[in-house]
Amino acid sequence: MSKLPFELLLALRYLRPKRTFVSIITLISIIGVALGVAVLIIVISVMSGFDHDLREKILGFSPHLTITQVDPATQAGTTMADYPAVVRLVSSNLNVLSASPFVAGPVLLETQGDTNRPELQDAPLLRGIDPADAVTARSLKKDLIGSLDLSGHGILVGIDFADHLGLRVGDHLSVFSVVEIKKIYDALTNKTDFAALPDDYEVRGIFNLGYYDYDSRVVITSIDNAQDLFNLEDSVHGLFVTLRDPYAAPAVAGELQKTLGNGFSIDTWMRDNSSMLTAVAVEKNVMFYLLFFIVLVAALCILSAQITFVIQKTREIGMLKALGASPWQISGIFLFQSSLIGVIGVTCGFGLGMLAVTYRNGFLHFLRNATGLEIFPASVYGFDELPALIAPSDVAAICVTSFVICIFGGLLPAWRAGGLKPVEALRYE
Repeated sequence: MSKLPFELLLALRYLRPKRTFVSIITLISIIGVALGVAVLIIVISVMSGFDHDLREKILGFSPHLTITQVDPATQAGTTMADYPAVVRLVSSNLNVLSASPFVAGPVLLETQGDTNRPELQDAPLLRGIDPADAVTARSLKKDLIGSLDLSGHGILVGIDFADHLGLRVGDHLSVFSVVEIKKIYDALTNKTDFAALPDDYEVRGIFNLGYYDYDSRVVITSIDNAQDLFNLEDSVHGLFVTLRDPYAAPAVAGELQKTLGNGFSIDTWMRDNSSMLTAVAVEKNVMFYLLFFIVLVAALCILSAQITFVIQKTREIGMLKALGASPWQISGIFLFQSSLIGVIGVTCGFGLGMLAVTYRNGFLHFLRNATGLEIFPASVYGFDELPALIAPSDVAAICVTSFVICIFGGLLPAWRAGGLKPVEALRYE
């Protein structure tokens, strides 16, 4: 004899597939719960992956703090002449891992075409870095084609930038700085003769940071070359600071601001990328609430099926009550049914969601190769692969909340069944 409660035994018996309208609604309810849970797991995992990978890409190449010099009276930006002294002062902070000077600004690049390749132009952001900066060098080395040699007129370009202009390691580029372009414009305005000869640079390496904005819009050279291009002599535009803990950036910025005084401006990586990070976080929350309506619809299907089932089983409920079953036991039968529907739906949804997240990129590659359809273009989303991060807390919250909603879907019919009186249930039998 089974040791299971008779409420559970009856719930299992009533859930056996039959060719009835109620069975179809029950199956639809299970499918609805499964799809709702699966879609929520997929979307939340992808959004969490976006947020995580975005932070990793930003922190892998961008500085944690950017220090620039300003006029204390007007707060207008100026170049930093005595930057070695500022580097020593900043490096004295125990939270600072490294500090290095930088020069950054837009330039006009032109390929030196031959008979097979026409000349092409683009206007990326040129960043002059200290080749001895170990943090930046480590980021660039990961998927580098060529070398990090920036001696002489050496330059590094991103992989998407290289694809756009058809560049290979060893190719040469003509580089016009903003200063030279302004001289040309002034000469045309004043109708005077002026010949600007661009600097010739050799592509020494092609880096792949995995983030489209960097790989398509940034080129890198030595700080000496950048100073020459922007006529800075021995000055720089500022300092890039790397911290031991990137998330301590606001606190460290406050400490350094007190140390350096009001003649310097300090920006954190969070402030520089706040709009993008906030957009991802808001979108994740909005998608969670919107997609949860799928589970709510499934719960309404459970409610509908249970109400219909209670009406169909009115005679059996009356007989059970006449035999001594309590209202709680009768209600338990239908609550067990709702629970079983929730368990089956949540389990199937969990398995489907985890499977989809695991093989997401394989499916996208297959779809792209089979149909040519690019669902996740890097030029729009900034990543060459669809990121995902399975957070156990998020998955647990989705599964538990979905199960609780399924239980609530069966509460009203269970209460109605438990409140039936035997005389009323058997009146017409």
